[in-house]
Amino acid sequence: MSVHRVVVTGATGFVGSAVVRRLAAADPHIEVRAVSRTPAPAAEAGIPGAPGAPGVRWVDADLTVPETLRGVCDGADVVLSLASHIGPEPELCTAVNTAGTAAVAAEAQRAGVARIVHLSTCAVYGPGPHRGQDVGELVPAPVSPASRSRLAGEEPVLAAGGLVLRAGLVLGPGDRWVVPALADAFRRVPAHWDGGAGTASFVDVDDLARLITACALGAGDSAGAAGILHAHHPVPVRNAELMAALVEHRVLPGRPAADWPWERCLEALAESQGWVSERQFTLLAGDHWYRADAAWRLTGTDPGPGPLARLGAAARWYRGRGAQAPG
Repeated sequence: MSVHRVVVTGATGFVGSAVVRRLAAADPHIEVRAVSRTPAPAAEAGIPGAPGAPGVRWVDADLTVPETLRGVCDGADVVLSLASHIGPEPELCTAVNTAGTAAVAAEAQRAGVARIVHLSTCAVYGPGPHRGQDVGELVPAPVSPASRSRLAGEEPVLAAGGLVLRAGLVLGPGDRWVVPALADAFRRVPAHWDGGAGTASFVDVDDLARLITACALGAGDSAGAAGILHAHHPVPVRNAELMAALVEHRVLPGRPAADWPWERCLEALAESQGWVSERQFTLLAGDHWYRADAAWRLTGTDPGPGPLARLGAAARWYRGRGAQAPG
């Protein structure tokens, strides 16, 4: 598959900026069109090819205003749909995740783009528990505005013959949700949560960017891939091991003092003030892991040593962020 021009929406976001960095480093002959509502922060995001530099061309467009997308995909070989809103506001979630993604898919089809790769989330499966199922073994049951709207956003991509990547929890510098939520929950529930036995699917943001880049460039046997794949590290992470690693990197203040049963954990969470809800706590502490070897095998990409091995690179970010709510 010969790729010369790649459009990336959400290019200044957590995952999008990592993908732009990967693409910019992958091949100097590839033109990356980095689409964002606010392209100015690109240099601050540490992206090679800040506005005006060769290789990355910044395009100011807003997914919630479809007419601003006109022409963005002209002449492109691949569109990477990476923009999302994961806050609690239903109207904004629908505008970005559902209508915005549909607008991107429509513009890609109008321009005759051969390939669309869209990033979604395993949160579409709902509260679980889930223990090692693959895509075809699960029926989505989203419960939040973000996950409902992201599930709906998959539909136009699939209808266009695109590839949807559902990722687990994403870690790394720039993460404002996962580890800060763990820190808030641990402050309120300072124990091993149900023995720390909960297991979940995680991926380091740069490893996810490598996988998305491989899909964009048609690596391995992925050039014609369509449908839905899971996109996180194949080996799940046990909660006790994750919390121990965060203690080791001084992100959490100390090890849990005791094992608390699940009901006591929920009581402590409810009796204390913080921003993590019971639903979010259940997602973080319970079993939510999914089989994810197919995407790596399809692209011929090494998934790497795993998210715990990557935590050291993000420790400074997490220490500075603490338990601060995303804003």
